Amino acid sequence: MTAHRPADPAAVPAHAPQGHPALPRPRVGVLVANLGTPDGYDYRSMRRYLNEFLSDKRVIDIPDWKWQPLLQGIILTKRPFTSGANYKSIWNHEANESPLMTLTKQQVAKLRDACRARWGEGVMVEFCMRYGNPSTRSVLDRMVRAGCDRIVFLPLYPQYAGATTATANDELFRALMKQKWQPAVRTVAAYFDRPDYIDALAQSVERTLAGRRPQKLVASYHGMPRRYLMQGDPYHCQCQKTSRLLRERLGWDADAIDTSFQSVFGSEEWLKPYTVEHVADLARRGITDIAVISPAFATDCIETLEEINGEIREAFEHAGGQSFTYVPCLNDDDAHIAVLTDLVADNLGGWI
Repeated sequence: MTAHRPADPAAVPAHAPQGHPALPRPRVGVLVANLGTPDGYDYRSMRRYLNEFLSDKRVIDIPDWKWQPLLQGIILTKRPFTSGANYKSIWNHEANESPLMTLTKQQVAKLRDACRARWGEGVMVEFCMRYGNPSTRSVLDRMVRAGCDRIVFLPLYPQYAGATTATANDELFRALMKQKWQPAVRTVAAYFDRPDYIDALAQSVERTLAGRRPQKLVASYHGMPRRYLMQGDPYHCQCQKTSRLLRERLGWDADAIDTSFQSVFGSEEWLKPYTVEHVADLARRGITDIAVISPAFATDCIETLEEINGEIREAFEHAGGQSFTYVPCLNDDDAHIAVLTDLVADNLGGWI
């Protein structure tokens, strides 16, 4: 990661009375928030991470009296083993961290360089994880100590959902409650329909396919209970619009891209069609050449590297599919970093 200049040394304000504490020079901060990652794939690390994730009321809104005995007694006894094995299969052993952590560091390093090139040293760029480390509170504390009295908070979720964008914002607000002197904060809105974001997605498809056209491009988004849609969550609609805008930018026919949803959890109905079932159905219908993209993920992670390239690919091939191409997330692609930099610029208006 590119090193950045440490905060200016604290100084006592001019004309301050004797004994006044030293204050850091005021700065503007940009705090990027990603989903999170366990510290390791061992049982205790996985249990700690899954407990934090699955105890989030934005993720699982079942009453505690009903959910926690099931979570603590059954799910967290078994699931850390299976999830740990999945993480181990994609783990960055050289850096001893998950790919999500490695890629997030790379994204933020490039974003920091882009912000420095545009605004100089007055903008501090850091990242936090909603679940796991580095925690939102620990990074916010560090930024405030470094003098950040205004912070742009950027959740890395192109589409808004209560279980992603909102819970990241919630955690920031909880961290702000602990601050004696709260910085001013702006939260970045969903950016799924920005032309530059859609163009970056389209470029990634074109680059991966290198001129080849599969029979079908499947846009697979992280799922959520259908009930959330009926309660007013806009995520489903924003996913559908993302797929449509991507298809229009690519110039493809109306039936060239399918929208589906993955990572179903529990027994209630989730948004459909389920990706793992949909790709198998495509193969059985004679559509044996597909590509899969995940526009809801800004960074490759367990859901893309293991679930799509593992479970979903296998479901397609076992049903008769022959050619399966995964289009990687935008990660630290230069076009993606340009989108994020312009998002920051839009939200810094009047501050710098």
